[in-house]
Amino acid sequence: MNKLLIICGPTATGKTKLGIKLAKKYNGEIISADSRQVFEGMDIITGKDLSVEIPLWGLDLVKPDQKFSVAHFVEFANKVINNIWEREKLPIIVGGSGFWIKALVEGVDSIGIPPDWKLRKQLNKLSIKQLREKLKKLTPKKLRLMNKSDRNNPRRLIRAIEIASNQQPAYRRGRSTIKFDKLLIIGLKTKDYQSLYKKIDKRVEKRIKQGAEREIKNLIKQGYSWDLPSFSAAGYRLWKDYFEQKKDLKEIIQDWKYNEHQLARKQLVFFKKIKNINWFDINQLGTVKRIEKKVNRWYDKNTPSSS
Repeated sequence: MNKLLIICGPTATGKTKLGIKLAKKYNGEIISADSRQVFEGMDIITGKDLSVEIPLWGLDLVKPDQKFSVAHFVEFANKVINNIWEREKLPIIVGGSGFWIKALVEGVDSIGIPPDWKLRKQLNKLSIKQLREKLKKLTPKKLRLMNKSDRNNPRRLIRAIEIASNQQPAYRRGRSTIKFDKLLIIGLKTKDYQSLYKKIDKRVEKRIKQGAEREIKNLIKQGYSWDLPSFSAAGYRLWKDYFEQKKDLKEIIQDWKYNEHQLARKQLVFFKKIKNINWFDINQLGTVKRIEKKVNRWYDKNTPSSS
């Protein structure tokens, strides 16, 4: 029976640590669902764990100036998951890129629509207000259904306009998903945001000590530029002001922390769109044991299930 385990949730909730623990227990292999860890040379700021003692797929798949979309991820993950099943092991998806996970297990209508780079270049010149107005003219329903976070996210608005502008027939738009017999999605979260923010802040400080600034310098020396999609993550993008001497290191570190706090909140909002997530609070006593009990019951059952 083809089983698929997913561990998701916002940044700094201990997803990778839990994934490794469960992979050891259930003869599993991890597939990263992180939209920044696919890029080579982007290691410290993205928090790649390169010393994992079990197989970890999905790191260093492309160069920073190459494109890697959700469609690429679904295609890659499908191949790897099937390969893991063929070797009678348990594939474990671990990550905070909610859209990637949703596309893999539920499918996304727009996955077959390629990026329109010419259109994106034009739309990048517009303000958020102008983007909303343009989307409203194309499809008022889509704008109405977007949550507050998406309505204020230029990248999401641009993609929505791109999809609405696409002339490809709906029946040709792929909803590619993985075909599994049993699925279990474990979500890690906390009601105590201040506790999560402290963990995020410590992690940012650790990455500064590990050489985040040096990593950026090396990437720029190699000819990679700030306008690349791979640099759109806050942990990279905000360093531009530092290298252009508009802000000092202390300001950059604080900006980075705030951006990570914001990312955690946005991730939680998006994960609410995914069905059948079994949520666990990381700050409650005995959480890991309860998760292990849940996974154990699911793993040992022979009945197909998706919860």
